[in-house]
Amino acid sequence: MSGQPGPGDLPLRHLASGKVRDIYELDGQHLLFVASDRMSAFDVIMAEPIPDKGRVLTAITAFWLEHLADVAPNHLVSFDVPEPLRNADGVEPYLAGRVMVVRRAEMLPIECIVRGYLSGSAWAEYRQTQSMHGTPLPAGLRQSEKLPEPVFTPSTKAAEGHDENISFEAAAALSGEDVAAEARRVSLAAYQKAADLAAGRGIIIADTKFELGWIDGKLSICDEVLTPDSSRFWPADGWQPGGTPPSFDKQPLRDWLEATGWDKAPPPPPLPADVVEATRARYVEAYERITGRSFADWPGATA
Repeated sequence: MSGQPGPGDLPLRHLASGKVRDIYELDGQHLLFVASDRMSAFDVIMAEPIPDKGRVLTAITAFWLEHLADVAPNHLVSFDVPEPLRNADGVEPYLAGRVMVVRRAEMLPIECIVRGYLSGSAWAEYRQTQSMHGTPLPAGLRQSEKLPEPVFTPSTKAAEGHDENISFEAAAALSGEDVAAEARRVSLAAYQKAADLAAGRGIIIADTKFELGWIDGKLSICDEVLTPDSSRFWPADGWQPGGTPPSFDKQPLRDWLEATGWDKAPPPPPLPADVVEATRARYVEAYERITGRSFADWPGATA
């Protein structure tokens, strides 16, 4: 197969697609997640893929699921290309390193966000109301400032448009108080363990989003975990309160798009090759700095 298969191109039942992942049914108990190289910015998908991006996201998730195994169970079965797709119309080389075979889970109706620093939508809210997800914060905090302790700040899961930041009480109303409390416990424990490891490698995890679901009666970690797409990673030596630190994600792409004067409505401008390569390099660097592993060793990775 030349190029990348699109949603629904594999010989499996296609269930759903997000901005990056395509989800297929393997059988009644298992799903196949395929992380594509699609890149979105400002809620618009670029025409050009970022080579190996899907593999980087999968490789980072593999590392964190291993590291967080004692915090909570997870839905992972295997990172191997499943038997029905081996040697099927040449798709195996594309799928190598970007698939996860996972168990089906009953997903919570909330996004489980943990913030250790005041940034993004939380900073925007604080500037308006001196609160974060409706909870008052001390006066005088600066952008990107470290919070006194990590905070569980859930949001809704919007079928269309943007998720909405909500209070813990609102999350409890959606999922049940005991469930929301357990989601908070798991999310905070996972964040803290990850943040401690990353700090030892010169990386700040400013915030992250977990997806949790029920498997065999246990709240389990699902989907991507602590990737540059679901988290803000900052170099510790580039952070100081009062501004926006450089980040290990799509920053080179965002910066270039902003400089073009694009109005952020589709279609986006074509991406130059150097912007594509700089974005790929940023993702690969995030993986290698956090994990201490060489991305070249991950299945399917290109040189």
